[in-house]
Amino acid sequence: MTSDPASDSQTPKTLTPKPTWRVWVENLQVIAIALVLALLIRAFVAEPRFIPSDSMVPTLLVGDRLIVEKVSYRLHSPQAGDIVVFDPPPQLQERGYARDQAFIKRIIGLPGQLIEVRDRQVWVDQHPLQEPYVAEAPDYQMPPVKIPPGNYFVMGDNRNNSNDSHVWGFLPGDNLIGRACFRFFPLTRLGRIR
Repeated sequence: MTSDPASDSQTPKTLTPKPTWRVWVENLQVIAIALVLALLIRAFVAEPRFIPSDSMVPTLLVGDRLIVEKVSYRLHSPQAGDIVVFDPPPQLQERGYARDQAFIKRIIGLPGQLIEVRDRQVWVDQHPLQEPYVAEAPDYQMPPVKIPPGNYFVMGDNRNNSNDSHVWGFLPGDNLIGRACFRFFPLTRLGRIR
């Protein structure tokens, strides 16, 4: 007598539960993979940042939380107007800032450009910079300086309350961490950073 294949497939199979130790090992593996992925994303793709000072008011307020993306500067050079996060350059470290104490400012000048502050106005290559994003016009003067290759000139949007390039000099491109691209807190100001 031949057995009916259809009746064999309908026979219930009993599942043996996995031992508890095996469940723990699998869960630990999933957690380890998640941690490694999170670390890789933070190191190479994007990371959250917190705004501790009012140097970027009115664009960014104290307590704002941002996403800083790290990919675009691998594809193209920073642009004037970008809001960037960076490690302090040597001249700030000499003033007591920790090497890993990140700063956030706006790129005002690119390598090779001439920057000057006069008549309550920032000038780039002898043209006045139109800045609808600043808290107020600068109340200081700065003689013309030419930005060396591989460096940037950065300033806070709160021009008169910002420890930036007009105080300490040029920002080496190697110190850039990434570009601030999205505010995720507070929810009332959620959105892209322009």
